[in-house]
Amino acid sequence: MHNYKRRIGSLVQETRVSKGMTQAQLAEALGTSQSAVNRIEKGGQNVSLEMLARIGEVLSSEIVSLNTLGSNLRVKGGKKLSGTIEVKTSKNAAVALLCAALLNRGTTTLRRVARIEEVNRILEVLTSIGVKTRWIDGTNDLVITPPAKLKLEQMDIEAAKKTRTVIMFLGPLLHQYTSFRLPYAGGCSLGTRTVEPHLAGLRYFGLDVEAKPNTDYYQATVKRRAPGRDIVLTERGDTVTENVIMAAALHPGTTVIRNASPNYMVQDVCFFLQKLGVKVEGIGTTTLRITGLKSIKKNVEYYPSEDPIEAMSFIAAAIVTDSTLTIARSPIEFLELELATLAEMGLEYDLTDEYMANNGHTRLVDVTIKPSRLIAPKDKLHALPFPGINMDNLPFLGLIATVAKGRTLVHDWSYENRAIYFLELEKLNATVEMLDPHRVYITGPTKWKPADVVAPPALRPTVVVLLAMLAAPGTSILRKVYQMDRGYEQLAARLNTIGADIETFREI
Repeated sequence: MHNYKRRIGSLVQETRVSKGMTQAQLAEALGTSQSAVNRIEKGGQNVSLEMLARIGEVLSSEIVSLNTLGSNLRVKGGKKLSGTIEVKTSKNAAVALLCAALLNRGTTTLRRVARIEEVNRILEVLTSIGVKTRWIDGTNDLVITPPAKLKLEQMDIEAAKKTRTVIMFLGPLLHQYTSFRLPYAGGCSLGTRTVEPHLAGLRYFGLDVEAKPNTDYYQATVKRRAPGRDIVLTERGDTVTENVIMAAALHPGTTVIRNASPNYMVQDVCFFLQKLGVKVEGIGTTTLRITGLKSIKKNVEYYPSEDPIEAMSFIAAAIVTDSTLTIARSPIEFLELELATLAEMGLEYDLTDEYMANNGHTRLVDVTIKPSRLIAPKDKLHALPFPGINMDNLPFLGLIATVAKGRTLVHDWSYENRAIYFLELEKLNATVEMLDPHRVYITGPTKWKPADVVAPPALRPTVVVLLAMLAAPGTSILRKVYQMDRGYEQLAARLNTIGADIETFREI
């Protein structure tokens, strides 16, 4: 037993140190004394499951796995939401900017970064290859300082495999190394169809990537060269565009990228590169003209913009619970079409005057959702590359269709099998008819009932189920919610501040 306590204590200490926290800081966050933390780390104190869970939450790392399903949520639904909830900064911008920080040999400070699992995984990877990262005490500000030479051979493979973001290391690294390896990108399965557009765009700079049989890594070799002509992306993907932009940033000539994604996270990377001294023209369009630098060493700070997907999540929460709710700091450029679509369905809402995000570029508003009687849209709901309805917002529009009178066709063409997850809503009494892996009919309005559901193995569908549970009178259980923590910071606790009743619990 004593040896077991020592092992737990050692894990707590190692995790605390890796997060850049002192014993005193951890004690303050836990509401206990530094001496108690010291005893825990030395294996001299009994630790309850509740305390282990609290330590894990503070350190953003599960210290001990208590069961294979991880954290569960108990949701007492059927309650109205009210008040104001503020949108946090973007998950997808944060992880892209962490990769873009590898371009800078100076110190990069990112302000108001969401403390989410996807960010934590990238920080683990960066730390393992020699990058110094630390959270500024009491804030969500993150300081990143690269070493003179990265230690790629020491990369934390397990952390890298848990996130698809690692594929975006290719662009920043190709100018700095002639040969390197990256583990297969994780998060969700990335097949050849998804990876190939990255490689096609980066070949213009001399990158060649081989995925050898019976291995779990990409072998990259680089024979650096100028692109020679305009780069036409074969897929207008967000991460594909970001990867090629980052490659262009360290090419000391002018690169033209066509069929580029103009989406929110791509714009954030472009604004960040401008602060580093890279010339970027055409931000917000599908044609980018980038004049890079041979090397970058600059101490710089940047504020990622607010997350339109999180804003849409709260909009959906208000609608399905028939509540009046204000969603503050909503990036309106990336929500306009969604709101226009919902207005056609009968949604009533108010917008404040626009104001500027901390990055000095993104336009924000406060959106107030009002109780409304919705009807099914005349046309199908489907997503398109920006400025179309965002791919990640489509699941929330599908959820909203469950409370609209009539039959709605939802076409989720861009992700393999994601439409299947709408069937999870049947457990809460929604009427969902599956046509094929990409198309469903949803008939409303739904008379919700509580259910016990294991969360889908995908981020947005998990949140969709949680929000449906908010609407269902009675007590529902949502299990295995790690996926949700990948993209949302303390979502359950924040929903509780506006009237939800969600309790986190664990089972042995």
